[in-house]
Amino acid sequence: MARAWADVSLAAVAANVETLRAICAPAEVCAVVKADGYGHGAVPVARAAVEAGAAWLAVAQVDEATVLRAAGIAAPILLLSEPRPVDLDEALAAGVAVTVYTPDLIRRLGAAARGGNLPVPVHLKVDTGMHRVGAVPEDVVALATAIADDRALSLDALWTHCAVADEPANPFTSLQLERFDAALVALQVAGIPVPMRHAANSAAAIVHPPSRYDLVRCGIAVYGIPPAPSLVDRVALEPVVRLATEVSFVKSVVEGEGISYGLRHRLAHDTRVASLPIGYADGVFRALGIAGQEVLIGGHRHPMVGVVTMDQVMVDVGPDSEVQAGDEVVLLGAQGSQRISPDEWAARVGTIAYEVVCALGARVERRYDAS
Repeated sequence: MARAWADVSLAAVAANVETLRAICAPAEVCAVVKADGYGHGAVPVARAAVEAGAAWLAVAQVDEATVLRAAGIAAPILLLSEPRPVDLDEALAAGVAVTVYTPDLIRRLGAAARGGNLPVPVHLKVDTGMHRVGAVPEDVVALATAIADDRALSLDALWTHCAVADEPANPFTSLQLERFDAALVALQVAGIPVPMRHAANSAAAIVHPPSRYDLVRCGIAVYGIPPAPSLVDRVALEPVVRLATEVSFVKSVVEGEGISYGLRHRLAHDTRVASLPIGYADGVFRALGIAGQEVLIGGHRHPMVGVVTMDQVMVDVGPDSEVQAGDEVVLLGAQGSQRISPDEWAARVGTIAYEVVCALGARVERRYDAS
């Protein structure tokens, strides 16, 4: 028996992809499955997304694409950043669309692709203001010309990434799209065709219709999590993951006693404390216990007490509790009428829901249910 598990609903993944397709049509949906599908499992999520109509998949690293191909997934895959030169042959073998934004990588990719049966699809990325990776707008025409002049390469798309799309009132998204449109016009004037344009992440796809262009790259929304808590009412998404474990031990602890490392929590009353065989090595942040996060047992909320340890969490279940070893405990997801969301965890410790689900550890067994 697993000591902790994550129930992943592939039916919910499919429903979310279908919702995003309906919102963004005629733009197609690219499901982002990097970081092992945001901790949910890249291969099963990718299959469910493609079956639900996702036209593309996206990954951050070449080896993530190789895993998908080894699983028999044939859908187009976009590599979201330039690969390292040593990874070019693997990228070509995986048949991915390669993001480029530097002259050196374009030259290296063209050289590596010489002799291939088909030109390598290239997506040129322009930095419109996020300043992570991408070419400055002034270099776009020169880079696109270098791609177009290399018979081993095919300029299939121009794209960018939005920095503040999860803040609907922030005008910077509109400025980024203006810069992107100007780059597209510059390419048109230069006589360089651009078959595909894409800019939208999950947030932009949901709240900024002008950003949808030909393709939207949706990550967090595919997993049933709004890109920001303020957007929860803007789109109907189905939660995908439910993190659970079982009570391993219950003991009585008297008023005034300290709990866990540092004895940072002192009990205000005599009570029963349940131990759970899951900890920060499994993705339950150490600070959650001190921050007052709760878990669900028997459909009721009970607070964590003391710092979360590497392998265990302690929970105050009350002095008259009938909780016993073997009872199911839900840390994320629903039990009875109650639900704990990744956003709830995120608010407790000052992070975002993305980090919560991506942190789920390898010791947590993933269980998939498409029904």
